[in-house]
Amino acid sequence: MPSVLIEVRQQYEPEIESEIMEAVYTALIEAFKILPSDRNVRLFVHEPHRFQCPPDREKPECYTHISIDCFSGRSLDAKRNLYKAIVNNLFQFDIPTNHVKILLREITPDNWGIRGGQASCDVDLGFEVKV
Repeated sequence: MPSVLIEVRQQYEPEIESEIMEAVYTALIEAFKILPSDRNVRLFVHEPHRFQCPPDREKPECYTHISIDCFSGRSLDAKRNLYKAIVNNLFQFDIPTNHVKILLREITPDNWGIRGGQASCDVDLGFEVKV
């Protein structure tokens, strides 16, 4: 159920954009054990002059910022596994490992409205949050 926003500084071919989104989502499935069908992933391309990155990056056009909003409750190990899996999965697109920044925001389930306006704490999600 995480909500993912991937922000990049260059235009990719549409199929590559889809593969980048899939690479991030696959990492979530593996690390957080979420359902494969439960996806909410967006990719936004910024004009480079509107998305500054650290000046010491050797390939600034590849700088990638990923924001993930998710339910609170995952273990530190699950988060570490997620970060590593995302970086490793994006490396196949020639995105250097030190060009990926991941921001994970944990939100309590009572602060998510889902499935017809229900508080997610009142819904059987179909997966365990505490992994």
